Order: sequence, then structure tokens, then C-alpha cells
Amino acid sequence: MDKDGSWLKKRGKYHFGFKKHHVTDEEGLVLGVLTTKASTNEIANLDDVLETADLPKGIPLKADKGYQSAKNEEILKKRKLKNHILKKAKKNKPLTNWELKFNKLIGKTRFKVERTFGGIKRWFSGGVARYRGINKMHTQNLMEAVCYNLYRSPGILVFNSKN
Repeated sequence: MDKDGSWLKKRGKYHFGFKKHHVTDEEGLVLGVLTTKASTNEIANLDDVLETADLPKGIPLKADKGYQSAKNEEILKKRKLKNHILKKAKKNKPLTNWELKFNKLIGKTRFKVERTFGGIKRWFSGGVARYRGINKMHTQNLMEAVCYNLYRSPGILVFNSKN
């Protein structure tokens, strides 16, 4: 058993290990990677995730609703990033029509980020822990990100040169 890993319950199933958090650009290329224990909540580590990449001020930060919190809104203001984190409903308070439209608009561009996760999982068997210890797992996650960027870059360059 890996002493650095932890348990997480997701969709009714228990998983042991680590989480990887990626910072990507608008094309889906990985700019930064953070590896945490599986039990680490996204809300608690947005600042750590953003530290892994040198993001320019004023760009929109798109993230899933796991990162939505008042504390994270303050972090984005402090870093001068636009808040494009998906809105989430609270107990006894459903999303407003504006929030539903906002989520739909953000979802149209977030697919590129989700494609990154899917590509890493498909092409490099990402999501499978091959090592013990958070440092070795972080190295594995970095190598997967580097390989993904190398695999995708030629296609992105060709696509952008046609426009």
C-alpha cells in the first residue's frame, strides 16, 4: 500500500491513489501539472494549481464546478484572471437562467480541456499509477503531459496555419 496515496469515493465507488490537476491553454496543451492525494478537494488547491503555470493577466480561467468558491473568486481577482469557473447549484437554490446560459457558453470551449484528459488517458494510459509515492507519480503525470503536448502540437500548428 502506498503511504502517500489516499482514498476517494466517486460515483459510489472507492478509489485509492492520487489526483492530477492540469492547467491548459486554449488549445488544450498542458502548461502546468499538480499531483495531490486523491482525497484533496479541488476547492482547497486552486492557488497551488495556478502556481504550476505562468498565466498572463486578464485571461479567462475556465474550470469545472469543483473549483467554485468565494475563496477561489478572491484568488482569481488577486491574480487578475477572469472567472469562467462553471457555476454550481447550492442546496435549495437552483441555478438561475443566466447561470445556466453561462455554463453552456463555457462548456462550448471547455471540451478542449476535457479532450486533453481523454487523450492522455487513451494514448498514454493516464490514470494508472505505475509508481509508489507522490513524487514519482508527479513525475509520471509530467511525462504524460509532455508526451501529450508533443503528440498534439503538430496537428495544432497545421490547423492554425490554414486559418
